[in-house]
Amino acid sequence: MKAAIEQFRDLIIQIATPYSTGTGFLLPRDGLIVTNYHIVQDNRDAVVLGERLPKQLSRIVYADPKYDLAFLEAPVSAEAFQPELVADADVSEGDVVVSIGHPFGLKFSVTQGVVSNTKREVEGVRHLQHDAALNPGNSGGPLINKEGQIVGVNTLGIEQGDNIGFALPAIYLKQSLADFQAAEGEVKVRCESCNNVISEQELDNKAYCKHCGAKVYLPSEAEVYEPAGVAESIEELLKSLGQDVRLSRRGPQNWEIVEGSARITITYHEDTGLIMGDAYLCALPSTNIKPIYEFLLRQNFETEGLSFSIKDQDIVLSLLIFDRYLNLDTGIKLFQHLFERADYYDNILVEEYGALWREEEA
Repeated sequence: MKAAIEQFRDLIIQIATPYSTGTGFLLPRDGLIVTNYHIVQDNRDAVVLGERLPKQLSRIVYADPKYDLAFLEAPVSAEAFQPELVADADVSEGDVVVSIGHPFGLKFSVTQGVVSNTKREVEGVRHLQHDAALNPGNSGGPLINKEGQIVGVNTLGIEQGDNIGFALPAIYLKQSLADFQAAEGEVKVRCESCNNVISEQELDNKAYCKHCGAKVYLPSEAEVYEPAGVAESIEELLKSLGQDVRLSRRGPQNWEIVEGSARITITYHEDTGLIMGDAYLCALPSTNIKPIYEFLLRQNFETEGLSFSIKDQDIVLSLLIFDRYLNLDTGIKLFQHLFERADYYDNILVEEYGALWREEEA
């Protein structure tokens, strides 16, 4: 089982849009990234990041609201991967399965369970019910068997449901791949009314299925996201600091920046009006911690506008601003100060105080 899981480390993809975050997985032979439709809905592209895939935008080329599937272009060569990943055989109740995910902000995560029901109907579509825990953001990741074959695509878990999760059976994924490849054109959609897969070239008036006349929504026709209010101000200042805001978006009112060796998350809490910039620096060592705490306490006393804290083993440098005090000039100065100090303190803490470099999350 360990070897089966390990082959997916390079294939699991983190996915983020301005509206949502989740997981996907690479099918190298098909040149596609598979995820849930609800993760990328209402977007033309999404930010993708993997073990061997630098953070970049990937175009959404297939939308399937019926089966909650979406395909993105895979900007990775398929030559390095050879195994046939999607299982042909169906699964049975009692089979051991593993759920694999890698949502933004979390490391590669694996949970094991068993299939408890193979014919659980969810919104008119058969699903596998299993008890392999689905962590937040794991939607869109693969459910695999002990041979390392994908038997399903995780779609959702039930909150407070004692590890009750659902996965779309692999048979629907294989059928969707075949339908996608058979249809002409580049960007395609499955019509929920007649179940046909059609391309943008086959639509009537760019919006209606040529087979049944039902309204369909192509990814290429999605409205381009435009931030508003405080989110717009935050993105303006990030642009002024030379950041690519499209690549920094990771769900509603959240952004992520990498500055030197520090990872910085920016979150706007609309209910309280608080904007938080948290720079995740190095990690505490297991010994000789006292000098680090003493240094952090001194810096909290001496450093204006920024504060240190410890989250688990991570050392975090934070900036807090209330939205009513935010303007472009002051925001640029404050966040530039955070970015510069984050990289500076990271090096000081490791080189002079024995802190540990953080492991990469990807």
